[in-house]
Amino acid sequence: MSSPLNRTEEARFFISTDPKTETMVYPLPAAWWSRPYEYEWCRTLVSPEDVALDAACGISHPLKFYLGGVCAEVYACDFDARINSWHTMQQEIINDIGEDALHAIVSHNGWSKVRYAHASITDLPYEDDTFDIIFCVSVLEHLNHVDQDLCLKEFARTVKPGGRIALTFDYPTVDLQQLKRSAESAGLAFANEFDDILVQNAIHSDIWGRLYCFRALLTKPQI
Repeated sequence: MSSPLNRTEEARFFISTDPKTETMVYPLPAAWWSRPYEYEWCRTLVSPEDVALDAACGISHPLKFYLGGVCAEVYACDFDARINSWHTMQQEIINDIGEDALHAIVSHNGWSKVRYAHASITDLPYEDDTFDIIFCVSVLEHLNHVDQDLCLKEFARTVKPGGRIALTFDYPTVDLQQLKRSAESAGLAFANEFDDILVQNAIHSDIWGRLYCFRALLTKPQI
């Protein structure tokens, strides 16, 4: 029997009336049309006791730094080898966002608590059942179906039983039915209702063609 609907856990499109944040560690660039909603949703899922992973975290993106300031343990991995060098990361933050953003990150101090790794999310360098929660924000749209399957299986392997996987991604770039099949194949379940109805007030961008942003919270069943 499914649990009662929790609006935070519901898999659905982000809508214009959803809570959003304009600042996560530093003020978010205006071009990041979906991130204010994605990051605010992620914020609601965090617990101070969590061992968390920011998967395919990017170099300058702030979620990993935020998590470093609030979670018990934080890991972050990316396919970009610059993740191995804080000096190189600092330069990319300045180039991508600006010096004020770097100052905000350093002042926040979460950056120093994050354990960084150069790795693909299709082959994670972590032990089984390591994480309470895995975040993967605006990444799946960059993967083909085979790699989407592989990364969900890696998330299922490395998250603890009862743990959660928070996904956000562009639609229609990611096929929702394919995602459901990938999750099932990985042995994962949706935390609550799955609503694939594209409502009128779903947030969207026309920068790269009409794109919408979908969120899904997956869970790994208890043993």
